[in-house]
This record gives sequence, structure tokens and C-alpha cells, in this order.
Amino acid sequence: MAQDDIIAALDIGSSKITCFIAQNDPLNGIRVLGIGHHASGGVKAGNIIDMDSAEGAIRAAVTGAEEMAETTVRDITVNISAGQMRSAMSDHKVPIGGAAISDIDLNKLLLECRSFKDDDESSLIHAIPVSFDVDGEAGIHDPRGLHGRELGVRMHSVSVSTAAIYNLATCISRCHLGLRDVVVTPYATGLGCLVEDELDLGVTVIDIGAGTTSFSIFFDGAMVFVDSIPVGGWHVTSDIARGLSTPIYQAERIKTLYGSCEGVPSDERTMIAVHQIGEENEIAPEQVPKSMLTGIIAPRVEEILEIVRSHLLASGLDKVAGRRAVLTGGACQLAGMPELAAKILNKQIRIGRPRGISGLAEAMDGPAFSVNAGLLAFAVDDQGEIRQTANNEYRTTGSLFGRLGDWFRENF
Repeated sequence: MAQDDIIAALDIGSSKITCFIAQNDPLNGIRVLGIGHHASGGVKAGNIIDMDSAEGAIRAAVTGAEEMAETTVRDITVNISAGQMRSAMSDHKVPIGGAAISDIDLNKLLLECRSFKDDDESSLIHAIPVSFDVDGEAGIHDPRGLHGRELGVRMHSVSVSTAAIYNLATCISRCHLGLRDVVVTPYATGLGCLVEDELDLGVTVIDIGAGTTSFSIFFDGAMVFVDSIPVGGWHVTSDIARGLSTPIYQAERIKTLYGSCEGVPSDERTMIAVHQIGEENEIAPEQVPKSMLTGIIAPRVEEILEIVRSHLLASGLDKVAGRRAVLTGGACQLAGMPELAAKILNKQIRIGRPRGISGLAEAMDGPAFSVNAGLLAFAVDDQGEIRQTANNEYRTTGSLFGRLGDWFRENF
């Protein structure tokens, strides 16, 4: 097995850390060879808050995947969910004098994009060319060979807190791994679960994780908006624990077995055994109606979806996404979630699952693993981005800008 064909993806979440090791076969695509997962440690709302605990959990997940794949990895593609995610569009233009557009003209245009330089508090993670225009004619994906007087590009830049990036890079380095790429979670989620028509026609992707809910808008084949909020499935679990006076682990079990976002008349008669805090082994569990559980879960889920809706409306791009939305992430598996999301967001909803990869066991083919699928897809093809790596070096890769990488590093 050629080491150059091996790619690895690490999803660092607030509840679990999952590592996928795969082989990139040009003929057969991405095939998963090994999977490792471990309960998360030292991570809260996507932020690393305990370096030792996070390092231990990452090591355990990676080691498990390496043992299953019977290989070792040197570098890895990682997601990031925290760090005050910022999304912005910018337009850049350069004169080209009427001749056919060449790579030299693209070089000039990239020079105009020096506004990607970050301040001390944020670092650029993604710089995505959404579309080019020639003499005002927009919607061009590859302008080379066209004639015109002025070449422009609309660029979508995504930045996060520099401190969050350095904490992530430090933790990965302590695990003796190289940081190949850093991808914001909602971008990876979209790459991992969307079909081509959704990418082109417009779609909203909402990843409801344990500690964060992140969301993005894709249109015309590119991501045009991204954001996240520090609320997720763990907050639902916490509400259950408080509302029913039960331990956290019992609240998680109750949520998984009986949780629902929408009630039915029979919930009043359906009783759930609830162990009280500190009394698990002393007295019989208390019996509470399922309607009480639904009454705790539904308001929190409604709050999360309403916040997402307000952020989408504030972006001004909600109409671009159309009426299609894809829910993914572990917390989206609550019963009644698609129906409630459809009502609040006024969109057609489907549950997103990993696409474009083979070798996944049925247990790993759920919405909780869409991020890993997207990270593997990004490792193979990063969509021609202009990005900044964790050590503050700019580089370009992908089909369109691949030959300009050295130039970009030299000039920035």
C-alpha cells in the first residue's frame, strides 16, 4: 500500500473524536480502511480547553484507526468548530488589456486579493473563488482563454480565532502528527453529505453537534456563507438532567431512547423510569410521563433552530439557498427533528449521511459521521482554494490554482 495514497481525517467534537483512515484510488475513489473513535476530552463547544485530555482522546482515536487499517499516518486533515467563525464576500478586479486571459492575469488578480491578510486576532482558513467575471459578465468558473478588458473574482473568505487555530495545531503536534489541512466544520459537512444538484441549485446545511451547531449555504457549486453557534445536543441533555433531576449519563440515555421534538396524545400515558441524582441504587426510579420529557426537549430544539434561522436571514443569502435544507450531526437524529425544522425554517428537510466514500460499516454510515467524509473529500480535492495554513503560510491548490501555489507563497 503506497503511503502517498493514504489520507486521514479527524473530527474533533465535544462528545466524541473520530478518525477515518482511507485510501484514495483514482479509479475507485475513497475507500475507508480504518476507523477509530473515542469519547471526547478537553473539548467544550468546539474549543480545546484541556490540552492533556484532548491529546489523550485524539491519540486513542488515531491509534484505533491505525490498528484497524494496519498502517500509520504522518499528517491529518482536521475540522474546527469554534473560534468566532467569520464569513465575508469580497470582489477584486484587474485590467487585462483585451488579450486572452492567462495564468499571468490570474496572478495579477490574486495579488489584488492581498486583503486576505489577517489581523492578530483571526486567521484565514478558507478563501474560496465563488465565480469569475470578464468585463462584467459574471458566473464564469474558469476564465482562462477568454478575451476581455477586465478580470474580476468574487471571493468568499472564512476566518476563525488565531488562538483557536494555534491551540488545535499545538494539540495535533503533541500527538506527533502533521497538520495537513484545517477545515471549518460546516464546510466539511457539506462536502461530505451533499449531492451535486444541491451544491449547484442552492442548499442550507445544518450540523447539530453536541457542543455547537454550525451551518452553511452552498450555491452554484461553492460555499457562500458559514456560521456557528455554541449550542447543541449537549444542552438538550443538560436541560433533561436539570428538569428531571437525573444524572447526566442517565439524561443522555433517556434522550437517546425516548427523546422527541414533537409530542403525541399517547405521551401522557407513556411512563419513563427516571433515576434521581444520588439515588440510583437506593430506591425505585421515579415514573414520569413522556410528555414531560418532550416538554423539556422541544423548547431547546426550537431555540436552536430559531437562532439558526435568524443568522441565515441576517446573512442576506437565505433566498439563495432556496427551500432545501440538510440536517446532519448526531443531535439531528432526535425523533421529530426534521418535521420541526421544516416548520421553523420553512424548508424541505432531509437527513444528510456520508456520501462519496466506500468501506463504511452500517453503524458508521449515519449523520454523525458526515464531517469525516467531508474531510476526506477535502483532502483529495480542496476545490481550488486560496487558503492560509496553521503556520500562517498562504498557498493555493486544486485544479484551477494548483500551478500558482509557489507564486502565491513567494508574494505573501
